[in-house]
Amino acid sequence: MKPSILIVEDEPALVDLLRYNLEANGFEVRATMDGDEALMMVDERLPDLILLDWMLPSVSGIEICRQLRRKTATRQVPIILLTARTEESDRIRGLESGADDYVTKPFSPSELLARVRAVLRRSRPALSEEGLSYADVVMDLSAHRVMRSGTEIHLGPTEFRLLRHFLENPGRVFSREQILDAVWGRDIYIEQRTVDVHIRRLRKALNANGGKDMIRTVRSAGYAIDQGAGRSIAH
Repeated sequence: MKPSILIVEDEPALVDLLRYNLEANGFEVRATMDGDEALMMVDERLPDLILLDWMLPSVSGIEICRQLRRKTATRQVPIILLTARTEESDRIRGLESGADDYVTKPFSPSELLARVRAVLRRSRPALSEEGLSYADVVMDLSAHRVMRSGTEIHLGPTEFRLLRHFLENPGRVFSREQILDAVWGRDIYIEQRTVDVHIRRLRKALNANGGKDMIRTVRSAGYAIDQGAGRSIAH
């Protein structure tokens, strides 16, 4: 799965430049020129990182940043502010609003790509690794194998993608709709209850040897992988 970037910028030429360079370097890109629409797009589908212009026509980038940091579901999404403001006080204000990095205009595409990769390495190290691990679960992406406490776990293709998504975002709660978008893709229509079926299959496989249940169900919210989720379950 490609890392997803949401660009929130009201300069069309800059949006086109960023989109071209990000897509050419393996990122999935969505873009909007409107702050309110950006908030709706984040609610619909969490990006891996947001490139956020400070000066927007409706809601300022600073206010968007603050709103995202107030919500549990979006608190951990990395944000890089893009701005022509160069004063130290502006930089401090941007970072204190919750931004992870601050890039002043004009900037080169190569500099921004380096900043994006650096922020993703800090927030989502799984995106730059060949293997994922959490607690006693280890996933080898190149060999397409999963081990728990040294014992191989046999998963179907969908359960493998589902577990990978959780391992890339440990502790983060995802709604059924967000899981469908991330694991199946937005262009495929599938009933949301299908997620529950595959969650049950994943749980059964992970707990086959009596391990602690790591899949946390959050009522009216969704699912997460959590080391302290539940009790040991034998099948």
